Order: sequence, then structure tokens, then C-alpha cells
Amino acid sequence: MSLTLYLLRHGETKYSLTGGYCGSLDPELTPEGMQMAQAFAEAYQSLSWTAVYASPMRRTIATAKPLCEALGLEMELRDGLKEIDYGKWEDKTSEWVKEHYLDDYINWMTEPSWNPPTGGETGIQIASRASLVILEIERKYLSGNVLVVSHKATIRIILCNLLGIDLGRYRDRIDLPAGGLTKVKFGVHGPLLQSLSDRSYLDESLRARVGT
Repeated sequence: MSLTLYLLRHGETKYSLTGGYCGSLDPELTPEGMQMAQAFAEAYQSLSWTAVYASPMRRTIATAKPLCEALGLEMELRDGLKEIDYGKWEDKTSEWVKEHYLDDYINWMTEPSWNPPTGGETGIQIASRASLVILEIERKYLSGNVLVVSHKATIRIILCNLLGIDLGRYRDRIDLPAGGLTKVKFGVHGPLLQSLSDRSYLDESLRARVGT
């Protein structure tokens, strides 16, 4: 048996619904976001889980909590799984950012690997901290199913690292709505993407709430 990594983006927040920049901010899940978390637990609690890792933010903890409570599993919280720090863009819209930090915005949109949001993190910095968590999991669990509950940019950057995608294109190549579940199996040839942004466990009304 090999290691299989399940990467789950947290449930809906007001920011994932409206599109405001939210990285180091710590909002709660919306009521619909809580329903997403519960739906995930109900759909996947029959799977044999080896471990659950999560970003130590309220939205990720709340997403992982129903499954952990159903199975009696303890969450492993890791700072490396936090979302990108948007710096001075936190809680702002892209329109506001373009008005106040246009040069930084253009640079970030063109090449986010090395250009951060004003006062925030680069893609390289996120990849460096997140990859340490993935390496820890790979070394600790040679087989089994491990759940990682994290954030939109962070999961996309993790996937770029695992799959050999140019890090600067993480926003252009991978879509990840709230509640999206991605499955990666580690085999003799390395990481194999088996599913991307799956939301089939959600009912139709929750799947319709795509957001950003």
C-alpha cells in the first residue's frame, strides 16, 4: 500500500464567496461553509485515515473538525500550511489594490513566484514552508491516507511542487473552489494526480456556491 494525500481546501468564508484578499486574516466559516465541512465528514469517514494535518486557522480547523470528531483523530496543526500573507492587501478588493499598488499588483500577477503582494509573501516562500510539511508526511507515513486541510493558494503551490508545474503559473493552471478535494497518490514514479478539486460529495446547492 502506498501513501495517498488528500488536499482539502477549507469550506466557504465570506472572503471566498466575495473575492476579497484573505490570507493572514482569520474569518470563521459561513453557515454554508460549516455544511461543507459536515458533508465532507459524512462522505469520507468510512475511509481508513492515517492522519489529519491542518493549517492553524479557524477556517481550516473548523473544516477538519467534523471528520476528526467522528473518527477520534487528533489534528496535526502546522504553520507551513497557512495561506499566503497578502500584507497590505488583506481585506481589500483587487480594484482597491490596483488603485493603490498598481505596480506591485502587475508584478504579482505577472510572476508571483518572486513578486509578493505589498508587504506579503512570495510563492517561493510559501512553497518552502509548505514543502517541509509534505516532506514530514512522506517520511512519517510510507502508506495510508493522509488528509491535509489548507488554503487556495497554498494547496495550488503544493500541487505545482509535486507535479512539476511552473510555480509562477499556480493561479493559471489549477482551479480550487472552496471545499475542493484533490487526491495525489505517491508511487514508484513519484506523485500521481488522481483527482482535482472534487466537490461531488456536496449537494447541488453547495456546489453552486463556487465563489473564488
